[in-house]
Amino acid sequence: MVEANRISVVVRSYTEARWEELVKSVESAQRQTIPAEIVLVIDHNPTLYARARERFPAATVIENPYPPGSSQTWNAGITAATGEMVAFIDDDAVAAPDWLEQLLQHYANPQVVGVGGQITPVWSNGRPRWFPEEFDWVVGCSYRGLPETVAPVRNLIGCNMSFRRQVLHDIRLFLTDQGLGHVAGQPIGCDETELCIRLRQQFPDAILLHNPQAVVYHTVPATRARWSYFRSRCYLEGKSKATVSRLVGVDAGLSAERRHTFKTLPRGFGRGIRDAMFKLDFYGLGRAGAILAGLSITTAGYLWGLLTVRRKNAA
Repeated sequence: MVEANRISVVVRSYTEARWEELVKSVESAQRQTIPAEIVLVIDHNPTLYARARERFPAATVIENPYPPGSSQTWNAGITAATGEMVAFIDDDAVAAPDWLEQLLQHYANPQVVGVGGQITPVWSNGRPRWFPEEFDWVVGCSYRGLPETVAPVRNLIGCNMSFRRQVLHDIRLFLTDQGLGHVAGQPIGCDETELCIRLRQQFPDAILLHNPQAVVYHTVPATRARWSYFRSRCYLEGKSKATVSRLVGVDAGLSAERRHTFKTLPRGFGRGIRDAMFKLDFYGLGRAGAILAGLSITTAGYLWGLLTVRRKNAA
């Protein structure tokens, strides 16, 4: 087991609108079965920074000195952290009490350089019945198709992930100049995907593990349970995947997506149809339709992203 206080938890926040969620997130990190250093990074919000410093005297509260965005904020937290391992949780997520213990147990294996866990959605207004579990990544949560037992994965998910701190420094942290990652709440992602792939390319023997017993509960507000958000998030994810593929290669950039597209999504589509036919759950047709639409929109975003890159290269 990793020695107590050798783990740092980085929480990033940019808006006072999620203050109550932020308090719950930090308090859940402070109540772990294993003590941890808490590093709270405020992304370009002086009022929130002052409020957080007063509310969390036991935490290391810093301002992001780099340009705004998730990648830059994470980098600021990693730089300030002192633990051998660095774990990450969003400001609108609450960790189970044994979250860090579940993550840290796997670092006894020196080949393991990163461990992530289960991100369970907590829907503010209830889960929309048309929303397929195969697309829970749209709201930043674990989705159907991820391993159900401890297993290696290509990449971890930002709301619940951890790494050896030195390895993050060895690969020069998150990229900050490629248009990846969230900025002021805009639903652009894939910065952690790119980092994980780049890490594995630089250290081929390194292992990234998914442990579904390491659980955080991620709040999903009503605004993210709408079709408009689903559509926008899928499109932007496709564009981000085009950027990742350009940076790390198509094979690595789309390996997990191919499996999800050709194995998990057809099963989900069939499940929705069967639910409608045999269980008279006609929302199953909605889930099946959302799978088709989500795949099509994501693909369109990816193709547009590729076209944009080619235009820039030709200019």
